[in-house]
Amino acid sequence: MIKMNASAMSSQPVSVTMTPLGWTSTHDPLQRRVADESADDLTLSTETHLSSAELDEINQSAELQCMLQEHMDTTTFGNSSAYCLTQFDSILCWPRSPRGTLAALPCLDEFQGIQYDSSQNATRYCHANGTWDQYTNYDACMHLTEPATISEFEPIIELPTIIYYIGYTISLVSLTLAIAVFVYFKELRCLRNSIHANLFFTYIMSGLLWILTLSVQISLHTGLAGCIILVTLFHFFTLTNFFWMLVEGLYLYILVVKTFSGDNTRFMVYAIIGWGGPAVFVVIWSIAKGLTMSSATNEQIEIEGCPWMQETYVDWIFQGPVCAVLIINLTFLLRIMWVLITKLRSANTLETRQYRKAAKALLVLIPLFGITYLVVLAGPNEGGVMSHMFAIVRAILLSTQGFSVSLFYCFLNSEVRNALRHHISTWQDERNIRLNQSRRYVSKGFSKDTSPRTECTRYDL
Repeated sequence: MIKMNASAMSSQPVSVTMTPLGWTSTHDPLQRRVADESADDLTLSTETHLSSAELDEINQSAELQCMLQEHMDTTTFGNSSAYCLTQFDSILCWPRSPRGTLAALPCLDEFQGIQYDSSQNATRYCHANGTWDQYTNYDACMHLTEPATISEFEPIIELPTIIYYIGYTISLVSLTLAIAVFVYFKELRCLRNSIHANLFFTYIMSGLLWILTLSVQISLHTGLAGCIILVTLFHFFTLTNFFWMLVEGLYLYILVVKTFSGDNTRFMVYAIIGWGGPAVFVVIWSIAKGLTMSSATNEQIEIEGCPWMQETYVDWIFQGPVCAVLIINLTFLLRIMWVLITKLRSANTLETRQYRKAAKALLVLIPLFGITYLVVLAGPNEGGVMSHMFAIVRAILLSTQGFSVSLFYCFLNSEVRNALRHHISTWQDERNIRLNQSRRYVSKGFSKDTSPRTECTRYDL
């Protein structure tokens, strides 16, 4: 979808700033309120001095009609907060609407010489205190004629979303199979694989909830309760995913750097870190988010879809721990690689082989510790080809990270492969034994069956 360019619709300079809740504009006629109730109240008296031509021109304008209706609403309903009174935002006249609702009006057919899709709607929120929001959402009002250069980029803009869907689907399948392997084969049940299984499970849940959250954003059909539950679960499992990466880093750090057995630390300690830590942060975030949403009556709030998906400063309650986990895991990775390279240098091996082993260890540890997120944390400015390419690369790396972890730590793991070979060999041996036993049983049955007949036949003769 191409958003309406407000600067192309107004001759005035546009001043746009970024707030925690979205974009605001101080001069854009699509995103500001013209009628200031405290300073520009409409007064109808005989003291107004206008020429007949000016009066005829104003009488024909939609703005005057809207202001007349606003004056009538003020006279009839007074300062009642049960409704948002009629108001003109310099483009559309918003009728009287009940408080706490999202009003919708069809887009204009034409504005300042530009044709727009009138089948779509513009929206504006009426707050609970009976005042209109300062922001009117005209994003759905698209140009009927778009420049060719923009349409050429449309497939590229949509491509990262497709990659995310494909990558997460592949990761979900591989992670599910990996967990099934760890659960089914008893000889693989150890502390290390238990930590792997919990990390795999968080990848599965965060991937599923990402897909559900994106579907809600696209469909825009969800209740407030469902929105709150979905967003809370999504943030919880995303945070647990990072905390189990921290557990992986801590376990390997104790094993390699501190030269202690990681098994000396009980699984319950790791479980408290991996599951308990995120639960505390998400509970605090949920309370703060709820208070922020309920008290934000004078701020710009985008109601379409799910209001809890709007980014605010409160989101740092869970974003801060994520950044801390990545920094700690990066420290673990550097210390582990230093110890590993030191041990490789002390061994009597070729230098190229040492570098090869170190590079292999680094490649395997990067997805396990979540260092991929640091690599794609910041990218080029939006709007250029480089930003689109970066979005594609980021989609590939992040969506397939679960697949990479399951591949390195399950399917390519020597213990897992040996266990699979052992069970396949055992199954083949048991199958051959059963076949041999059945053949022997059949042959014995034939011999016992023919012997009496032979004797009986001989007896008759």
